[in-house]
Amino acid sequence: MQCPFLNRFGANYLRNYADILYQSYGIFCPVISKTIHTTNEKKLSPLSSLPFSVKSTRSYSTKSYSVDTSLADYDVRSDNDNAIDTAKENSTFPYEKFFNEQILKKKKDHSYRVFKRVNRLAGDGLFPHALEYSSQSERPITVWCANDYLGMSAHPNVKNAVKEALDIHGSGAGGTRNIAGNSLHHERLERKLADLHQKEAALLFTSCFVANDSTLFTLAKLLPNCHIFSDSGNHASMIQGIRNSGVRKHIFRHNDVNHLRVLLQQVDKVTPKIVAFETVHSMTGAICPLEELLDIAHEYGAITFIDEVHAVGLYGDHGAGVGERDGVLSKMDIISGTLGKAFGNIGGYIAGSSALIDMVRSYAAGFIFTTSLPPTVVCGALEAINILASEEGRQLRSLHQRNVSYLKNLLLREGFPVEDTPSHIIPIKIGDPLICTQISNMLMEKFGHYIQSINYPTVARGQEKLRLAPTPFHTFEMMNALVTDLKKVWDKLELSTNVPLTPNGCMFCSTESCWHQDNCPDLECGIPNCPRLELSVAA
Repeated sequence: MQCPFLNRFGANYLRNYADILYQSYGIFCPVISKTIHTTNEKKLSPLSSLPFSVKSTRSYSTKSYSVDTSLADYDVRSDNDNAIDTAKENSTFPYEKFFNEQILKKKKDHSYRVFKRVNRLAGDGLFPHALEYSSQSERPITVWCANDYLGMSAHPNVKNAVKEALDIHGSGAGGTRNIAGNSLHHERLERKLADLHQKEAALLFTSCFVANDSTLFTLAKLLPNCHIFSDSGNHASMIQGIRNSGVRKHIFRHNDVNHLRVLLQQVDKVTPKIVAFETVHSMTGAICPLEELLDIAHEYGAITFIDEVHAVGLYGDHGAGVGERDGVLSKMDIISGTLGKAFGNIGGYIAGSSALIDMVRSYAAGFIFTTSLPPTVVCGALEAINILASEEGRQLRSLHQRNVSYLKNLLLREGFPVEDTPSHIIPIKIGDPLICTQISNMLMEKFGHYIQSINYPTVARGQEKLRLAPTPFHTFEMMNALVTDLKKVWDKLELSTNVPLTPNGCMFCSTESCWHQDNCPDLECGIPNCPRLELSVAA
């Protein structure tokens, strides 16, 4: 008789996971459960204890499978210990078995990642829509989680700049910056980035991960007896550069000015120091107390490394980030940014003094030993930066902030657990990886909304969330539909909601004066008979 459970799996799968299947599900099987027994030191091999013979056969007509031979006895200790024991017995390390065990760990704690198959659309009027293929059939969806915050990847001028560069220069860069990979376009983009951040020079990298990692590593290794003071919420790219440098590091609590001061006081003022932090946190949406952190760092003789990745293009009169918005660009020693988010392309960069940039250019392996960005990317990014530094960019930023405010207040009004944040990022706290993934999948499959679940290691365990990033091109109708559908999913999963703080409030504000009436008088509020709108009309 064929086993109704095992015949669903292939032979290779059973070979790799027999131990786990035996331990996890054996007690539920009326046949195998009778054979389960353990000793004080060792659990018997699942295959050796079966009351029937297991052959290496495959029936194509019935699509049933069975596995062959026996596996080594399974010692219920750590995976590494078991793998080493097996290696000693077989003279070779069981690489594939070890790899599969590591993958299974991720699946068990629901942190295993399954990529959505999404083709974003860039035709006229199509952004932020996409076509999704995860279910093996094409269907239209709306994207709510992309970092293409202002739709620059679909801007006609940016696309034309990329096309022209492709026709003239081809698709590749040709080499490293030192060997055939440097062009006038690269140098023009670097000058533009330096001007944008009011610095003497800038340097392009293939990504901002590489920019952060390479710059912090290089600076820390070259500065004698360097100490690094790192915000506890820093991005993995910064952490990697700091860790790999091997220098003394001090971790201060996220955005905690006083804790940074206490740590700085413990190191001699003449000792080289780097204070590294982000302006806009990518997952919580928090914005740092920028000027206070800069002033304290300089008071104790440190230079500052500020990651503006989620701020460039979105804040400031010309899109230079929080530093420009707060008027403190002159106090920022090293700024890192990306071309892959609000600027709609790919790549990263740093900006700073000429001497600092030249030193990093000359010593950073992540810059020296890699192919440079292709002219298509460089030209597209330059066009996007020019657009966002213009009046059109200011209008896009205004619409962007309007939509962020609308959606955030709509979610709060309906009682969703939106984390308080002053930035354009809207996190909805879930706190459970399985539920977070279920919400994301149901929104996609049932209603065509793509919001990626954010689980470990992107966020700490217990901090799982949905991360929304509305753009200027998400309409009120789209946002209303999203919240309506999210409520249906919430009810289906029997999740609780908070009591809304302003159940009758306008979706654009939660203050006494109506924000959208002052700034966008031609707009209609999403709430029927908005009380604040009626009051303003009556007045």
